[in-house]
Amino acid sequence: MSVDDRPARARALDHVTSLSRGEPLDPSLRVTLNFHPDRVSGGRSILDGLAHDGVYVSQFVTGTSNGGLTARPGGDRWRWESRIFRGAYDGAHAHERPVYGALNFRRHSFGAAPRFGSSHFRLTAPALTRSTYCYPDSAAEPTDFGVASTGSRLVSLAESDDRDALDDYVEAHVHGPVRLDGHVEAVVLDPCFKGTEVEKAASRLPCAVEWHGGFRLSVEELGRHPGYRGQEYVDLGALLAVDGILDARIIGEAARRSAHDPQDLKKVWHLLARFGR
Repeated sequence: MSVDDRPARARALDHVTSLSRGEPLDPSLRVTLNFHPDRVSGGRSILDGLAHDGVYVSQFVTGTSNGGLTARPGGDRWRWESRIFRGAYDGAHAHERPVYGALNFRRHSFGAAPRFGSSHFRLTAPALTRSTYCYPDSAAEPTDFGVASTGSRLVSLAESDDRDALDDYVEAHVHGPVRLDGHVEAVVLDPCFKGTEVEKAASRLPCAVEWHGGFRLSVEELGRHPGYRGQEYVDLGALLAVDGILDARIIGEAARRSAHDPQDLKKVWHLLARFGR
């Protein structure tokens, strides 16, 4: 029996291709990687780290996440990848693993999956063909998969589904390195970061800097949604608000001060991302 010694990413792409059916994706679509640009990791800001390293890497490398942090041997993320990619990455180095984003088939200015961050990197067109896709999110144990040549079926599933607006994205797994100087069209920031250290750090990246329409939520509107994540997170958002307004910068400042549990702040961000568009 021969041993398949091709790179893990080639084996992963081939396996998902074998599971897929459908028409090709629109080649004008883009994969986006949503993230919070004002967070700190390893003692330095996310953007300073990206400017220094020049490469966007997975949570297996960073040990941080804006979703669940289970990227470790035997953890949920490891198990999901093992299932989806038929064990292709089981013995791979952390740097070889795919990074996660979403297919921006709705062409939102704020990216395809804002539940994971107020800003995003918009990847270049070739990322479409070296990505695999699933719907829904891999945490939901999906059975529907696609690649660039078959992915339109996933778009149709997402468009016809009734999932919440934070959960109706087509997840993308970008295989191979994501270098900021060749694989990224632009970093797209929330305008609440204009004139801040985030804008200065973004200007040092080897890609264009753009701005989307922004997330802003009034305390009045926030108070109308206690059933979404819970009254306690409505109350926390109201406590954090400045002059009756909540935005991504305010939540980020609370996160950097370690003033509140990060999971609580994540729920407040969900409220802002869902109702403050």
